Amino acid sequence: MSERFTKAAARNIFYGGSIFFFVTFVALTGHTHFYIRTHSTDEATLTDSVARGKHVWEQNACINCHSLLGEGAYFAPELGNVWVRYGGRDDPQSAREALIAWMQSQPSGAEGRRQMPNFHLDDQQLNDLIDFLEFTSRVNTQNWPPNDAG
Repeated sequence: MSERFTKAAARNIFYGGSIFFFVTFVALTGHTHFYIRTHSTDEATLTDSVARGKHVWEQNACINCHSLLGEGAYFAPELGNVWVRYGGRDDPQSAREALIAWMQSQPSGAEGRRQMPNFHLDDQQLNDLIDFLEFTSRVNTQNWPPNDAG
């Protein structure tokens, strides 16, 4: 074997490595997409009200203050598990009523606390937003956030 590294050898390593890593990238992208569709997301519960709730979330820029599944601002609490924190798994109707009442009572005026503005959402928008938050609580986040406190 030659002690020299030839142009042909360098070219072959470059092209071979590029093809290998491109194929690996495509395979991992496909695997991630498959995993999200089959394990992470509960598509059966993805209803029109959930989609409308996401639209309410986006229209009011909730992510500017809150985080959702770890993404967003950290000024206000994480909302990916707010449904669980309000007891939605055990008593969905009470959790829904409590969340609606809390959003409608804002801003609370409690001194020394961050205040959430009142967005004056109608009943349909409130219920759609809560359906969206309920849906996000069922996403398999692989134990994120690490506790239910948000």
